[in-house]
Amino acid sequence: MAVTDNQTSKSKSSRLFQTLAYFGVVPFIGSFKWLQKLFGEKTPSATNASEVVLVVGANGGVGKRVVPLLQKRGYQVRSLVRDAKKAEKVLGKNVEIVTADITKPETLTPEIFKDVSKIICCTGTRVQPVEGDNPNRDKYYQGIKFFMPEVVEDPQLVEYEGMKNLVAAAKPQLQPSNNKIIFDFTNPTQDVKETWGALDDVVMGGVSESSIRLTGSSALFSGNVSTENSGGFVSVRTRNFDPPMNLLGYAGIELRVKGDGKRYKFFLRCEDKWDGVGYSYSFDTVYNIWMTIRIPFKDLIPVFRAKVVENAQPFNPSQVYSYQLMLSKFEYNRELNPKFAPGFFQLEVESIKAYGRDELPKFVLVSSAGVTRPGRPGLNLDEQPPAVKFNDQLKGLLNWKLKGEEVIRSCGIPYTVIRPCGMTEQPGGQALIFDQGDNIKGIVSRDDIAELCVKVLEENQACNTTFEAKGDKENQATAENWQKLFNSLEADSKKSALTV
Repeated sequence: MAVTDNQTSKSKSSRLFQTLAYFGVVPFIGSFKWLQKLFGEKTPSATNASEVVLVVGANGGVGKRVVPLLQKRGYQVRSLVRDAKKAEKVLGKNVEIVTADITKPETLTPEIFKDVSKIICCTGTRVQPVEGDNPNRDKYYQGIKFFMPEVVEDPQLVEYEGMKNLVAAAKPQLQPSNNKIIFDFTNPTQDVKETWGALDDVVMGGVSESSIRLTGSSALFSGNVSTENSGGFVSVRTRNFDPPMNLLGYAGIELRVKGDGKRYKFFLRCEDKWDGVGYSYSFDTVYNIWMTIRIPFKDLIPVFRAKVVENAQPFNPSQVYSYQLMLSKFEYNRELNPKFAPGFFQLEVESIKAYGRDELPKFVLVSSAGVTRPGRPGLNLDEQPPAVKFNDQLKGLLNWKLKGEEVIRSCGIPYTVIRPCGMTEQPGGQALIFDQGDNIKGIVSRDDIAELCVKVLEENQACNTTFEAKGDKENQATAENWQKLFNSLEADSKKSALTV
């Protein structure tokens, strides 16, 4: 039976509506996420399902702040605690909770570390006021008053033996890696299946048609491209990630593909606009041959509807909202694709990875300022913080913290050791002051230390460093403040053993 013009028009309208509903947008206007909700679609997360951040001591003063910050940044979080029921009251039900005790190595089972790519350790020896201590004494506590302290656990067991147990259990999972798998189409997850969709020239009146199909061993981008009705492109694109994916520290994207001899384009986008600037790279394929295509970030071309955008902002790898594969009759600035031909096409994709990673911290330890001061010649204890003054009464707490730091520094895992000054419950938002050498004194909000723990995960300048941090009463935190702080850090390999 012949297909009438009316039927063709209805078919195009249906495809256009399906495209808009899938991506939740109106072309050239912007995002309408209510469309996705209307059709029961969820916005894909930038979190790679194969990567997990393990927060140890997740229901403590710093840990309970770290967990929601990580989730807000798009990380998948696993919380290690000793008491799951107590932790659920603190953290809520929207987080994975596992129970273990780092002082008991038999509880640190391999399942706890499955898929873990980073660890933030916020554990510490429990300290409480000496029974009967007078709370009205004008002493320092939580930045306001101080009660005579006593430890209720063995610091050697928690700070030193616990660190050895934790590192031994985690190390096999935290070996340095130069690649990050973004999409593994040989073993697709449900999230992958719900992320990619076709985006063809039907949005501009054309009649080309494509699809992406997961075969079990690859993703097959195929269909028919036509130049009718001024069309001439087919593509598949991810829905925008929320929050965006962070590829800071990587050098580029690596595709594993088998093509049909045609020239394709790969796009990344650094903003959530539907029709904004895309960063493009063209690559040629060889018929029926598997190829590895490397796309350096520095070689990406900023384009808007196939026109090069002069003076565009540089590509921002810390803010990737979407990926796209395209076959188009145009190259750039109205130049034609020299390998374009209308008709059937097929591009098979095995994986999409980020490659060439700068070393980033994989293990973040929250320690304490003052760990090198007990017994330091010429030190006036009366001028030191309470933790230093009362170190002996606390069973050598700072000494054991220092030994725990040394376990981390010598284990071979890329690390950051943070030494907060006296931590308080005051609201965060202050700028911080960093120092290396263990000499500064002061106070700092737990909110700000939690923020710092999350930020160092994405700062190669913080890798393999040990530093102290206190609050800056005169200034509020800004992106510029943070970058200056990280740029000021010096790797531990360049410092003496005393100062680290």
